[in-house]
Amino acid sequence: MPLALWALTISAFAVGTTEFVIVGLLPTIAADLGVSLPSAGLLVSLYALGVTIGAPILTALTGKLPRKTLLLSLLLSLLMLFAAGNLMAAFAPSYLALVAARFITGLAHGVFFAIASTIATKLVSKEKESSAIALVFLGLTVALVTGVPLGTWIGQNFGWHATFYGVVLLALIGLGASAVLVPANLESDAPPTLRQQAQALTSPRLLLVYLITAVGYGGNFIAFTYLAPMLTDITRLSEGAVTLVILLYGVSVAVGNILGGKLSDKIGPVPALTVVFAGLTGSLVLLGFGITSPWAAVAVTLFWGGFAFGNIPPLQSYVVQIAREVSPEATDVASGMNIGAFNLGIAFGAWGGGHVVEQMGLQAAPFVGAAIVAGGIVLVRSKRRQYRRGRPLTSPRKHLSPMSQTCKIVSPFRQLKNAPYWPQSGRLA
Repeated sequence: MPLALWALTISAFAVGTTEFVIVGLLPTIAADLGVSLPSAGLLVSLYALGVTIGAPILTALTGKLPRKTLLLSLLLSLLMLFAAGNLMAAFAPSYLALVAARFITGLAHGVFFAIASTIATKLVSKEKESSAIALVFLGLTVALVTGVPLGTWIGQNFGWHATFYGVVLLALIGLGASAVLVPANLESDAPPTLRQQAQALTSPRLLLVYLITAVGYGGNFIAFTYLAPMLTDITRLSEGAVTLVILLYGVSVAVGNILGGKLSDKIGPVPALTVVFAGLTGSLVLLGFGITSPWAAVAVTLFWGGFAFGNIPPLQSYVVQIAREVSPEATDVASGMNIGAFNLGIAFGAWGGGHVVEQMGLQAAPFVGAAIVAGGIVLVRSKRRQYRRGRPLTSPRKHLSPMSQTCKIVSPFRQLKNAPYWPQSGRLA
């Protein structure tokens, strides 16, 4: 894989740490600010809402900029937003100020992953596109492996304010790596017109994929948002043990993300999504039953991690593929919309999870999440049926009459010439 992909991975690591580190800090923040766990969970929802708003809108507005300029400008904007957001968080006088800081920080997140996904597909051949996207999102999953546990440990030992300062340094590293390694001569698509952008936002084929993305991620985040409270309040693990479990979960997520990309390259995005969503549904059900036992909770959490982010490469790759058919000039817009759909699912998952926890208790969260993801399987299967029905419409044989399809006449001489035993000399062997 090109080195430029690794630069995008490093940048994605910074962004991913910013988004997910809050999950490990929910109990600490809730206790420090004197709010309930569901209220603290809104810090996840509001960040995701910022991404949902920023992803399609900012991607469309920045469509005329050269791709390298956009990526570097975006990372610089991210750095400034991170600095502003993290300073607001560090000195937040109230819970509402911290919520505002999270929303501001999330605005540029979606644009980064939309543009990075498009750049990744331009750096490799078509048969490796899913793997290239998986490598970019590896930064997101590695953030779960190292960034989130480290940020959680810092927050538990030095105060959650200190965690936000570290993100600025991560953004600087990502900015430098992208400036050096991302090539300047990338093929730049023509800026999309408003009509082309509208096609990317309203195409029924793309809308169904956006819905699958939101449902699949929303179900997962009903449980993931409250993983740390479940492990402390139900499983009765210590804070140090929770940090270790989140670390192991992140390792499993990283492996699952790569395998999801390879599976999508091998069998196609729609079959890969069926496999991943089925595994995710089963693992959430197992988590609901096993969360009371420390050993079972840890084992199931590792199993769950293998499927949790495995849907990202096939979903993002599939959106890019469909966008090239529906509105090729607006691929970035479609990619950004799907990033928005990911985070819309996160926002509603975290928000809905808060209501589940409030009304039914922490242990109900995995079961409700599993039911939502199962709905995603139904949508994926409908997409597969749609694809099968659509195949004849794209077949080159559609222009042939029934007679020409069944009564093609080929001369005997042509048949003989095409036989494998016809020698170059013109004589039969």
